[in-house]
Amino acid sequence: MNYAIDSIIIIATILGLWWGAVWVVEAASRIAKRLGVSELIIGLTVVAMGTSAPEFAVTVGAALKGQGDISIGNVVGSNIFNLGFILGGVAMVRAITTTRSLVYRDGIVMIGITFLLLFFLRDLTMERWEGAVLFLLLFIYIGYLIYSREPAGEELPEGDFQWLDIPRLLAGLALIVTSGHYLVESASSLARAFGVSEWVIGVTIVAAGTSAPELVTSLIAVLRGHYGISAGNLIGSDIFNLLGVLGLAAILRPMSIDPSAYSSLYILSGMVILVVIMMRTGWKLSRWEGGILVLINIARWIADFQR
Repeated sequence: MNYAIDSIIIIATILGLWWGAVWVVEAASRIAKRLGVSELIIGLTVVAMGTSAPEFAVTVGAALKGQGDISIGNVVGSNIFNLGFILGGVAMVRAITTTRSLVYRDGIVMIGITFLLLFFLRDLTMERWEGAVLFLLLFIYIGYLIYSREPAGEELPEGDFQWLDIPRLLAGLALIVTSGHYLVESASSLARAFGVSEWVIGVTIVAAGTSAPELVTSLIAVLRGHYGISAGNLIGSDIFNLLGVLGLAAILRPMSIDPSAYSSLYILSGMVILVVIMMRTGWKLSRWEGGILVLINIARWIADFQR
């Protein structure tokens, strides 16, 4: 009986995620146009933080309960999932055009903080001061984005800005967050019923569930020609996950991970470098490159489930 209820909830939350993403993309595009900034900046900040809310809730909640493996595993797994399955899958649907800012600014930042995380977790623990460093870097990064104020480019507009776009954006984000929460709960319940370990649940099922907002938002965005929102949402979410989500979680409570989990950090580092290289080649992420990213993510999932 519980299986049937969980399955119904999963279907309902997927629909909720889809409608929420439509509202977010349409409203965010018009707000970017009104503010005179690029959709990439909106995608890297407002949209990325909104779609990262499920990761925030799950990671901080797990940290407060002393479940370091789920907390860190969720962030690491979500970032791998974002770059592998979501970015790769979206590129397979339609090649994603990239920019110099996305590659040389945001891509380099993502590489740097990923290696910083690798350094912080070398002893399999993350202390409060390390979390504080990550959290501080988030404010520096956002401050620089606001200061640089990258102008609007050639993205396709969704129409003229209306004051209703602000509540529509907030409502869309709320629907995404709520749907993502119940999707994670139901998916995790099914996984536990099959005897899956906490780390595997964190790095796969929970990570995929909390990344669902990024998936539907980026897919809707790229289908409507808003490449800045699509790519910016995924890159921004990864940066926000590492600096904001994991940083705050460590500040609230120091965390530790199992030695076998450290290998996933190497996979994340490799994925980040590969994605940045792919985005630079031809200034776009092609369909075949997206296919490679998806295959890497599938292989990583198979390896995690065999632990």
